[in-house]
Amino acid sequence: MIDNFKKMIRYLLFIYILSVPSICFSQKPNILWITVEDISPTLSMYGDSTAKTPNLDRLASESSIFTETFTTVGVCSPSRSSIITGMYPVSIGTHQMRTGKDVFGWGSRNYNGISNAIDVNGDSIPFHSVVTPPEVKCFTEYMRAEGYFCTNNSKTDYQFAAPVTAWDQNGENAHWRNREKDQPFFSVFNFDVTHESKMWLHRDKPLTVEPSIVPLPPYFPDTETVRNDVARNYSNIELLDKMVGDLIKELKSDGLLDNTYVFFFSDHGGPLPRGKRSHYESGLKVPMIIRNPYDKSKKYINDLVSFVDLAPTMLSLAKINIPDHFQGNTFIQDENINSKRDYIFGSGDRFDETYDRVRSVISKEYVYVKNYHKDRPAYKDVLYRKNIDMTNEMLKLNEEDKLNADQKYWFRESKSKEEFYIKSEDPYSLKNVISDSKYKHEIKKHREALKSWQRRINDIGAESEKRHLEHMWPNGIQPKTQKPELAFKGNIATIRSKTIGASNAYIISDIDFQPSLDDGWKLYHKPVIVNKGYIYVISTRLGFEDSDIIKIKL
Repeated sequence: MIDNFKKMIRYLLFIYILSVPSICFSQKPNILWITVEDISPTLSMYGDSTAKTPNLDRLASESSIFTETFTTVGVCSPSRSSIITGMYPVSIGTHQMRTGKDVFGWGSRNYNGISNAIDVNGDSIPFHSVVTPPEVKCFTEYMRAEGYFCTNNSKTDYQFAAPVTAWDQNGENAHWRNREKDQPFFSVFNFDVTHESKMWLHRDKPLTVEPSIVPLPPYFPDTETVRNDVARNYSNIELLDKMVGDLIKELKSDGLLDNTYVFFFSDHGGPLPRGKRSHYESGLKVPMIIRNPYDKSKKYINDLVSFVDLAPTMLSLAKINIPDHFQGNTFIQDENINSKRDYIFGSGDRFDETYDRVRSVISKEYVYVKNYHKDRPAYKDVLYRKNIDMTNEMLKLNEEDKLNADQKYWFRESKSKEEFYIKSEDPYSLKNVISDSKYKHEIKKHREALKSWQRRINDIGAESEKRHLEHMWPNGIQPKTQKPELAFKGNIATIRSKTIGASNAYIISDIDFQPSLDDGWKLYHKPVIVNKGYIYVISTRLGFEDSDIIKIKL
């Protein structure tokens, strides 16, 4: 009888543990990401006051301004894959731009149609979803498991379809306001008004920045067309500023501004020629402003920060253990922990229909570049960027030999095996000093840093894209996640994945219905109490087709 009593006590205790939140909501900070597209640090807090941005200025006045923040690849999809996974794209196979049509929300999950992608050997690459190594997951899964309400509004573009385990809400209506009372949130809002496409889609909008006053880097010719496009870029930034201001007003009106970390950053460098898709600072360097609600002093942080550092930093802020497979460092942390980096590592491989292979190492003082295809032009003849007027004008001026040496440098027909630039003397990376013996020691240090990094993270860029796709999708067929196993002990349900690396999600409903991706799937991370109605369960792994849904009526 005593044994039965002990079993009953243990059972009731187990039920209690399952029924209470896994964390105390009040102990976790809220986090808001304001992510924007295609801007370089061309903002007043970085010394460029061409665009008038009162809302960003106000945010910066209470924030840490990071002066040395870099993406991993100078273009959307690979960059965003590193943000969401905490992994380098060349390590997990997400380094080619772009592999499928999974750009917004849950993704299209449709890989039919004809892709214009050609790999290094000239082989055609069909649309596909990248299958990442089994340990790789969206970092938001770890936050959801600890009680965070995670929302994304609404671009994903990870090179794989967003799994239902990543977000509580993922779409145009996703918002922190939909969470439970006092539940901590991690919310992402993405603004595309500064995207490259807006350079031509906004042609009919009035310019709010005078073309005659815009600064021009030395690699741009000073023409009316160039000035108009540069002014358009700054005008789009002014439109962005209003959107940022409106979102922060929402946060403030909800009484959340003073207990929410606010991050502002761009996914990669600006949309103008030699910016986006570039492996130099002009393509990799981005603005990052972070408002700490517990320390609102304005300060400049000169530490090197990579996008692979974002995922571990979010988990660190939320006091969640960081998985061993993450490849980044935390950069907001206990001052006693030293995880400052000496180098930034960047890569460039296929961009749409144009292939090359380039690796970058950026330190505080130097930029080192390794070119794997010296015979390929430095300029990437991507059709998409030719929608920008100044791109076509620069191509024409180059053909007519009307550009000076700095302006022609981007159009050189071949490249040296290595490049080396001194940032203080040559901020635009135009004077390659790789042959200068004065820098022999530093060149060797950067060269060895690249080799060490490539070994450490297993850079798979040498493998052709077609061969890598054959590994991921045997016989050209997307692998499918197996149905999960669902077991009950009384009213306690446990779920197990049959597919290595898969995660599980579930819905409990009073009514019988056909669940869709938008129906609020809960992340399974511990046994679930189910008293009545129906339970729906699905398994998902990055790059795999989702499993069939299991439905059980109780």
